[in-house]
Amino acid sequence: MKFHPRILAALFCLLPLQDLKAEDLLIRAGTLIDVDAGRVLRDQAISVADGRIVSVQPYRNGLAGGRRELDWTAYTVTPGFMDMHTHLAGDIQNYNIEAYLKATPEQDVLAGAANARKTLRAGFTTVRDVGSYNGFVDVALRDAIAQGWLPGPRMFTAGAYVTIPGGGGEVSGLVDAARIPPRMREGVAKGEAEVRRKTSHVLDRGADWIKMIVTGAVLTDGTNVNQSEYSEAEVRAAVETAGARGHDVTGHAHGAEGIKNTIRGGARSVEHASLIDDEGIALAKKHGTWLVMDIYNGDYIDTVGRRQGWSAESLQKNLDTTQAQRDGFRKAVAAGVNIAYGTDAGVYPHGDNARQFPYMVRYGMTPMQALQSATIQSARLLRREKTLGSIAAGKQADLVALACNPIADIACTAKPVWVMKDGIRYEGATK
Repeated sequence: MKFHPRILAALFCLLPLQDLKAEDLLIRAGTLIDVDAGRVLRDQAISVADGRIVSVQPYRNGLAGGRRELDWTAYTVTPGFMDMHTHLAGDIQNYNIEAYLKATPEQDVLAGAANARKTLRAGFTTVRDVGSYNGFVDVALRDAIAQGWLPGPRMFTAGAYVTIPGGGGEVSGLVDAARIPPRMREGVAKGEAEVRRKTSHVLDRGADWIKMIVTGAVLTDGTNVNQSEYSEAEVRAAVETAGARGHDVTGHAHGAEGIKNTIRGGARSVEHASLIDDEGIALAKKHGTWLVMDIYNGDYIDTVGRRQGWSAESLQKNLDTTQAQRDGFRKAVAAGVNIAYGTDAGVYPHGDNARQFPYMVRYGMTPMQALQSATIQSARLLRREKTLGSIAAGKQADLVALACNPIADIACTAKPVWVMKDGIRYEGATK
């Protein structure tokens, strides 16, 4: 049998994991970023046991107490980074619609294994994966990582897009629905009753979140980013159904009215929020809604997408939304709206997730705020701040060792030397 190169790469990812185990360690950090308090600490001792942080205190001789001491005095140690908008499974960079239609779930999961490894080595120990065209392949990938079968970030998954027929979550609004395999239409729903049914169906299949496509999409031809594809009432139907089972809803929304439908309908977060207006910002602030704004990848689409011949419609919609999104981001930061780090990884190459940090600083955040958005703030969005998101006693031992200080130079986040997840150490992308 002949395997695609991506599948071979994914299979080789499995080999190094067999003997990896969490160690009981005392890690001596030269510099530590305390995102809870927003401060920088020097010469700290991080005690790790059974994959969790036991204590954090100033270093002194004798603290190791028989545990192996790991010398990270040359590094700045941050919590593991968190990306709240990724697409690990499959290959959504492919601009050939026919390739989407032919992609099998097995291929998507195996490609996802390679993507997961790159993401982990880039310092991202937790991601929220917000959907793939082949339904529930992200769930399979999540479970394989959780079982220790392959290296990758901890995943919180959407399972399948809840989208209207021919909407922004379909393979393409220009493809006849009869040609789209049923596995790619698991969440297609119109009207409140059907939205409730499909929300339950997606959760029954193991999803952690519900992802609703509330407006048209930049990269889905035949859809309008300004057009609301779901009403406030339909969003609320999903929110109530998911909430009754202890799950949250996020809404993909570019247009101003769709953003407001998402917020008023009770969604936990808004993805993209490209054309958010002042009223939308005020609503997000009032309701405590999280914004996940992918302000880096517009540049990637306009350069690489143009060079590769992505559709003229998608390229134009990208131009129409990129700067507006960045302007809205700056206003949202100034207004104190909840913002979590999310990049749309998969539109651009996996492993480049840290490229967004400098953009967030350029458009209004301090370096500390940018780091907090990708750590403790993202943990709060997930409702996992008690166990994730900072270097503190009782939390998972998710750490990144950088050979530079991201407070002085935020682009330093792209240079992880070591990455630790659940107390297991991996070589970073710069090793």
